[in-house]
Amino acid sequence: MSFNFLLKSSSNKSHPLQIRKEVVTTKASVAPRSSSSVVARQGEKRPWPKQTKERSSISSEILSKKHNVSRKRRTPSQGPVDFGSDESEADGDLDPPRKKPKQQKSDTVDTNRNVRSSIAFSEDCDGVFTMVHAADIPLLDKSTKYIPSFDGLSEGTEVSLQYPSASQKERYLLVRPKSVRTENNDFNAIEDIIHVMRKVIEHYLPESEQSVFNHESSGFPQRLIRAANHQSENDIKEIILDWNTALSRSRADGIISKVLDERHCVHPKLVERILSQSSARTVSLGVKSLREYENGTDNVYGELLPRFVSDILHKDTMMKSDQVFVDLGSGVGNVVFQAALEIGCESWGCEMMKNACDLAARQQTEFEARCRLWGLASGQIHLERGDFLVNAAIAKVLPRADVVLVNNQAFTPQLNERLTSLFLDLKEGCLIVSLKSFVPAGHKISARNLNSPFNILEVEQKEYYSDCVSWTDAPGTYFVSRKDMRKIRAFSVRNT
Repeated sequence: MSFNFLLKSSSNKSHPLQIRKEVVTTKASVAPRSSSSVVARQGEKRPWPKQTKERSSISSEILSKKHNVSRKRRTPSQGPVDFGSDESEADGDLDPPRKKPKQQKSDTVDTNRNVRSSIAFSEDCDGVFTMVHAADIPLLDKSTKYIPSFDGLSEGTEVSLQYPSASQKERYLLVRPKSVRTENNDFNAIEDIIHVMRKVIEHYLPESEQSVFNHESSGFPQRLIRAANHQSENDIKEIILDWNTALSRSRADGIISKVLDERHCVHPKLVERILSQSSARTVSLGVKSLREYENGTDNVYGELLPRFVSDILHKDTMMKSDQVFVDLGSGVGNVVFQAALEIGCESWGCEMMKNACDLAARQQTEFEARCRLWGLASGQIHLERGDFLVNAAIAKVLPRADVVLVNNQAFTPQLNERLTSLFLDLKEGCLIVSLKSFVPAGHKISARNLNSPFNILEVEQKEYYSDCVSWTDAPGTYFVSRKDMRKIRAFSVRNT
């Protein structure tokens, strides 16, 4: 198995690189959800379609190397706050680019946001905690046959990888799936290690250190790729030991802490990598249970994907760490976790489907362990089970909420109407993000409907791009509503 595809973005530049993309906005309605497309395209093993795109793109890059197919040159990263500055996962954007917006950054810096976890960098504790190690995945994943990463590698070969914090190392069995299936994205140990290295170099080290760690010939990812292609077990072990030593030295010298302390946001691509790891070690191993839904009811599962969520958090709502986020119908918790880490805010979710709740609870434990492993502090996370219309904890937090997300694409009209009444308890200015509008088209306030909850919402229709939701690749529309009582007051004054 060749790992040459991973070398492409790591040469010539100390920063990871990205493809230039042209963004074209098109109007389209959301494709209707059906039983064959609800659970993240049910043929997929991983919950996010982006993962499958990575694997197909890797294959295309290997093919391009063999036939000298030219590719677009990449442009260097511009800085830690520019949300368009990161490389794509697994260099997976080498396929013809799909239409998507560039990542947006908030207009103002949230100076109250501290991204570094003090406990994760404490040398006083042993740094050992419960987590699902990469070495556990081949043992837990009963649906995939795993084999050594390359021919001649001893079966059961294990390495331990250091992360940026003072916490424990992660154990890896050097394995890959026996059969590469394009509809699935089974775990590949060496690929995962390389992704971790690149994220650490990009987000935890200053430029002076990046040029050493990511040198075009002697950088750690580059050396590991060559060792894998040469099928050298001893070289792989030596490189990882060198990485562990060098990264631990940077942490001990205070270099990593200084970088994190100067930042007030966690880059969305780093968040996506951590979420991907958490999901691969929990949700992906039980994703089949999410297919057990009742078609034609409100209990239909689908996800907003990380890049879309980042756009909502930064561009549409401009959330800050001192605010409150609530996801009504939170599924396995992906958006709740993303808001808590990316923004640092208090983050709530409520879900009534038992299987999704069980997976969310498992993923929360793993997600919090992953945050500590990466040395990052997230906001407080609260996951509630049951009907959000009657849940006592949700009823208590909604009046404090600054942003409420409702993926109501598959909700019945009756549920959407009941939700609108629930919004009466929201504070003035609270933003509601939804896939369907809660206010009928053409609705106007009048004396006859003065008491309608529709009158408290000011609605703006927006467009999302392809690859933003799990149930379709197509672009579509969504809505951002603001609770605003001024319209009712003005109407009452005019008609008094």
